[in-house]
Amino acid sequence: MTKTDRNFATQLKEKLIQKGLEQRLQNIHDAPPRVDGAVREDIPEAFTRFDRQPGYQQIHLLREGAERFGVTSPFFHVHEGTAGAHSAIAGRQVINFGSYNYLGLSGHPEVNNAAQTAITQYGSSVSASRIVAGERPLHRQLEKSLADFYGVDDALTLVSGHATNVTTIGHLLGPRDLILHDEYVHNSIIQGALLSGAQRLSFPHNDLAALDTLLQQQRRKAERVLIVVEGMYSMDGDFPDLPQLIALKKWHQVWLMVDEAHSFGVMGATGRGIAEHFRVDPHEVDIWMGTLSKTLAACGGYIAGEQALIDNLRYLAPGFLYSVGLAPPLAAAALAALNILKNEPERVRTLQERGRYFLEAARQLQMDTGLSTGYAITPLIVGNSLQAVRLSAALLAQGVHVQPILYPAVPEKQARLRFFLNVEHTLEELQYSLSTLKTHIS
Repeated sequence: MTKTDRNFATQLKEKLIQKGLEQRLQNIHDAPPRVDGAVREDIPEAFTRFDRQPGYQQIHLLREGAERFGVTSPFFHVHEGTAGAHSAIAGRQVINFGSYNYLGLSGHPEVNNAAQTAITQYGSSVSASRIVAGERPLHRQLEKSLADFYGVDDALTLVSGHATNVTTIGHLLGPRDLILHDEYVHNSIIQGALLSGAQRLSFPHNDLAALDTLLQQQRRKAERVLIVVEGMYSMDGDFPDLPQLIALKKWHQVWLMVDEAHSFGVMGATGRGIAEHFRVDPHEVDIWMGTLSKTLAACGGYIAGEQALIDNLRYLAPGFLYSVGLAPPLAAAALAALNILKNEPERVRTLQERGRYFLEAARQLQMDTGLSTGYAITPLIVGNSLQAVRLSAALLAQGVHVQPILYPAVPEKQARLRFFLNVEHTLEELQYSLSTLKTHIS
């Protein structure tokens, strides 16, 4: 790899900053006056044109750079059927590591049948917010099943996983409060914190000593304090020390929220997540959050916990109160998937076996697997964005689909290929994928 390649992302970033500043200064100081007098002359075009916005300029520069280096975009591949352990892209079958369909339940006949039956009975939409006219039996059946599966009082489902975090955190906290979160948490948690108006501080990834220090320094300065972590981190495939977190939250008298988007159905002997993994009482965590789009083969999010929490959100959280209820086929699909998870815990065990095998095989090939703990997510860190994109394209050409994760989603030196494991991946497919990758990085 040439020095030009290694500096590709840095050059693009510097060019973006320089060009953006130059363009803005030019628009502010040198914008030509309008001769017809139909609009104000003192507003720069940078404030009114979409093609002058920094976001678009960044996309434009990245496209230019990709063309210059002969790199095909790795994004928005069209999957021509159900995407599980396998998929079809551009008319050919591939081994698929780009989907969150961990237990292979999206596309499962029972899940499909449940969704189709729900459409026949209830239609494709409930056509209203649930508090007004959108409530259906499926909603409460799903929520009761989720609460029972967790072992808590109740649950509430919403139409978007991202919106679930935003509205829950935004509603529960306010300007006199404090939110402490792991530096690697999902964007939805950050957006919820911003919406709340609470002070927001991050602590180094999984560094609970640093969290304790922050709590000692800040706890008495705020009214309500919320700690937010993830059950499993999607970029790295690792997880926090939940018992230690519970001890900290008890000592400092704060709330603890765990986002189980990637740990539900993946961790624990029967897929009940990080609480089952550590064998702790689920009541010790104040707010359980998860998504319906991964293990549960649908779309949306949920909150589970004590009754007072759920009632508060059900009647007052804007993202639930003012949004249409979960579509019947989605609620039915998630409920069917949850029932399969309950009845077939061997799926979880097999997934965990596949994850351990993949991690160990990658390490034997001297690959950098970062912080992965060998469950359903293993990153292979390759060093820079250009190399990650080229490796992704080379693998796809040989029948392996895996997405690159690039700057700014991760630091430039941490650009990676991120492998999501599926219960239906065979050991031979895992070995083929790794050995194929190894031929391109040797």
